[in-house]
Amino acid sequence: MLAHGRARLIARVPVLYRNAHIFRAPKEDSRWPGWELVVGIEVHAQMKSRRKLFSGKHPYSLSSDLTTAPNTHVSAFDAAFPGTLPRLNPKCVELGVRTAIALNAEVQQRSAFDRKHYFYADLPSGYQITQQYAPIARNGYLRLERDNLAVRIKQVQLEQDTGKSTFLPRNRITAIDLNRAGMGLMEIVSEPDMRSPEEAGSYVRALQALLRSVGSSDGNMEQGSLRCDVNVSVNRRGGPPGTRCEIKNLNSVKNMMVAITCEAFRQIALLDRGVPVLQETRGFDEEKAETYSLRSKEDAPDYRYMPDPNIPPLLIQKNYIDAIRDKMPELPEATRARLLGQGLSQRDVEVLMDVDSGREVGYDGELGRGAVAFFDEVSQGRDPKAVVNWITHELLGQLAFRHETFKENPISAEQMGELVDLVQTQKVTGTAGKTILRHILSTRTTDLPSKIAEDLQLVAVSADDGGGAALEKWCRDAIAALPAEADAVRRGNVNVVNKIMGHVMKASRGTAKAQDARAMLLQLLKS
Repeated sequence: MLAHGRARLIARVPVLYRNAHIFRAPKEDSRWPGWELVVGIEVHAQMKSRRKLFSGKHPYSLSSDLTTAPNTHVSAFDAAFPGTLPRLNPKCVELGVRTAIALNAEVQQRSAFDRKHYFYADLPSGYQITQQYAPIARNGYLRLERDNLAVRIKQVQLEQDTGKSTFLPRNRITAIDLNRAGMGLMEIVSEPDMRSPEEAGSYVRALQALLRSVGSSDGNMEQGSLRCDVNVSVNRRGGPPGTRCEIKNLNSVKNMMVAITCEAFRQIALLDRGVPVLQETRGFDEEKAETYSLRSKEDAPDYRYMPDPNIPPLLIQKNYIDAIRDKMPELPEATRARLLGQGLSQRDVEVLMDVDSGREVGYDGELGRGAVAFFDEVSQGRDPKAVVNWITHELLGQLAFRHETFKENPISAEQMGELVDLVQTQKVTGTAGKTILRHILSTRTTDLPSKIAEDLQLVAVSADDGGGAALEKWCRDAIAALPAEADAVRRGNVNVVNKIMGHVMKASRGTAKAQDARAMLLQLLKS
């Protein structure tokens, strides 16, 4: 269990030197020869909990999304009414511990909350409750397989989100929506271990997939539930660390990579002219593809950090951590290794993992079903390679053609499994199987593929199962329709028979077995 201690945590762990990037050898980049780029990222991931971090069980303390009307999920504590007190949401603690374990971090059995003071219109209390000095977890890492890199995680801390400000140019006013105020965030702070925009992009994508896999956040950057602050500095190869600038609130991986590139060029241009880089906070203009100054970079004294007097230290017992560890879902790295072990190609595994990373995440750690779980169920007792081919090539292709996501897939695992069985046992042809697949997607029927094959007369026709007469008729009609091709086959050009077979397959609506049709055509043409 977790508990609040009575005494205030007094000892403070000193802040690590943020520019300590001597652990990686310099990496040459043709975009800025002779320079080294150093990147660290602070990711703010909104926890997928039904209730906010400190708002208790008040009816208005529910979390919200983009469909929620403005200022309808605001409790008295969220609006900073005098006399209101925080009440910690234990589900947020559980999600934080899940994330820390997944990041190979050390979960702290004792952590504490601080007040970080700054004044924005969307922060009614004038301070944010965070864990700057005694976070819930420290010293983790996230491995990036494609880049052969392990990015160190300095700390994971729980904190409140702020409200949302929207400027209305027509009315020349700023509207404040406090629905988001007080929602639980995890701030995941990396060490400056990345050396290129591409590595930074890989890191954020990998972190998104990990958060979704453990159910702690949906990681949706487009909707603002995952935001990045990027620290960028440059230095001459072999030289001392450069001055870092922070680029705030980047809401897509693509924009983040462009922002890092632009900021690197800006800093290099300044240093080439002998102008020092000022430590500051900058924004990113997507249209101009350039960063711009927001304010000089604040340090800890500017925020006037202080222990929150209303929240005692958070005590987490070891058996609580172990219980969560024992129930952890499979992480992306383990999933990838397991799928490769089943004989799937690297490409098929990456397709499944990419689709799976977009799966829906339920509230309070409830895991949604994605492409990997669907594959696992369908492949039980079947050839995994055949199953993955039908899922990645046919099913995903048809969903993409219909502009639908995997979440909208109407085909059940039972239907998909039987369809694969019918094709593998040659009871229907591959062409007919694709027709059945399209039929299910179009009609949303729950009928099994075997019944659909009977209803649509798509059962395979061959010379051995009483379909010889029909097959012979289709072949004779095809020969009559393509006399020039038939003569070419008779003169010895056997490859031309494939064109005649196409006519047979069209006449049979894909039900004729290709091998039997070819044999029948060659027999008729040589007789």
